[in-house]
Amino acid sequence: MRCSFFVGDVDLAVGSGVTPAMTKTTHHVPPGLTALIPQLVVADGHALLDFLGRALGAETFGVMPGPDGKGVMHAAVRVGEGWVFVSDAGEFAKPTQGNLFLYVPDVDAAFARAVAAGATALVPVATMFWGDRWGMIADPFGNVWQLATHVEDVPPEQMGERMKAAAGSR
Repeated sequence: MRCSFFVGDVDLAVGSGVTPAMTKTTHHVPPGLTALIPQLVVADGHALLDFLGRALGAETFGVMPGPDGKGVMHAAVRVGEGWVFVSDAGEFAKPTQGNLFLYVPDVDAAFARAVAAGATALVPVATMFWGDRWGMIADPFGNVWQLATHVEDVPPEQMGERMKAAAGSR
């Protein structure tokens, strides 16, 4: 099985018995990635990868199966301009739940697509005092996703006033 990991032209022959030649790196972070990447550890990594693709338009760049050739030992997924790592829970890594914030070009469409793909709507999309149109969903694995589109740059001197007005309207 061939599996391309991360980005660029790194190609690992997973399960082939061939060990790729090791080369020195010039940077502590692989090309195309950021230093901080959330990792979601779930009972069924393949199902989460499928959900992320259908719900958020995520693109999977590599899935390394477990030692038995099944499951997800590691996957790199690009969601918008960010990355998420996904793996199956096991003896080494127990299931985790995260709260992730994702900017999207059209939050209303993304929210509707996520709910149609099986997410639970937690907070409906609304325009917020800080200048984002924002809503919150939970995926079928219990991870919370805050989805937003930035619609207005709010000057710092107005932020406090807007926050008080928003709190007073509840």
